[in-house]
Amino acid sequence: METKPATDKEKNTGKKRNFFEWFKYKWSNEPLFSTAIALVVMVILQTLVLGFDYDSVGSWFQAWTNNWINILRNNAGVAIVALGMTLVIMTGGIDLAVGSTLVATGAFTMVLLDTGNRGLLGIMGMTGIPAFIVTILLVMALGYLLGSLIGVTITKGKVPPFIATLGAMMIFRSVTQHFMQGYNTTVPTEFLQIASFKIGNVMIMPIIYWAVIAYILYYVSKRTTFGRQIIAVGSNERAARLSGVNVNKVKLRVYALMGLLVSIAAIIQVSRIGSMDFSNAGRGMEMDAIAAAVVGGTSMSGGRGFIMGTVYGMLIIAVMNNLLNLFGVPPFLREAFKGFIVICAVLLQKKQQDS
Repeated sequence: METKPATDKEKNTGKKRNFFEWFKYKWSNEPLFSTAIALVVMVILQTLVLGFDYDSVGSWFQAWTNNWINILRNNAGVAIVALGMTLVIMTGGIDLAVGSTLVATGAFTMVLLDTGNRGLLGIMGMTGIPAFIVTILLVMALGYLLGSLIGVTITKGKVPPFIATLGAMMIFRSVTQHFMQGYNTTVPTEFLQIASFKIGNVMIMPIIYWAVIAYILYYVSKRTTFGRQIIAVGSNERAARLSGVNVNKVKLRVYALMGLLVSIAAIIQVSRIGSMDFSNAGRGMEMDAIAAAVVGGTSMSGGRGFIMGTVYGMLIIAVMNNLLNLFGVPPFLREAFKGFIVICAVLLQKKQQDS
């Protein structure tokens, strides 16, 4: 019996007469679906590479779980930044300064908490939990301020986001390195519990922070006026302005939020490691964040983005890095694989737009 081609209605609704046509339609028209499939493939590869040579199923499952917890925990900081990068890209912008903002806010965290004779809060006689709370609030305020400065430069100064954030990237890191040279700081051991506190004998606090922030931003992007305004600005800035949207205010709030999220990532990193390399910390973070967002279906031209897609994209990048490490691929070549995936993701987006 001859199979009838799908009708126009079926094409528009995605209802196909067989699985392969349905799958092709979903893959070509729903970025979240294609990203989820790619993630499933990466998970399967990860499982196969780990192998099954264990004494029992329980031992295998424990090793598999521990491996995933390590992957998620190690990538929680950049994953939080990637969530903010998604919103920035959705407005049609970009933020190349996230790594330098991380260094600046991380350095501020350590200066506030330093247990030596130069710790700002220690000089004021503030220690323990009160000092931790004040530090977190001040560091988040600094991140928000740095993000706002970038936003003002873009909106009021009419500087393109690429140039504004490129300049901020150089300024933030160089100023931080200048003031922190020869400054050896030590943070209180209790502060490390922010990231190292164990639940069920497992350190998963960074993962919890990531999950909570992802849920909040998912809600903001889907259920709030601000989320709809972000999409409107990225889709057609002129039309959004004519419809009554304060475009500059939306952009300013997005970049301020980006700075806030970076400061949270800095707090997590300092509390995990207890220190920060001001020369190298955060280098390449902007590319990892952009890669996760793009792989997750966020359009580089703005107007479309998915918080859950970025979560999937970050997992894909994280698993890929872990696999390359297990295979012994040299570190410099790992970036080539990452670049290849980003290019493929953009080409796939272009194909979807042209179809």
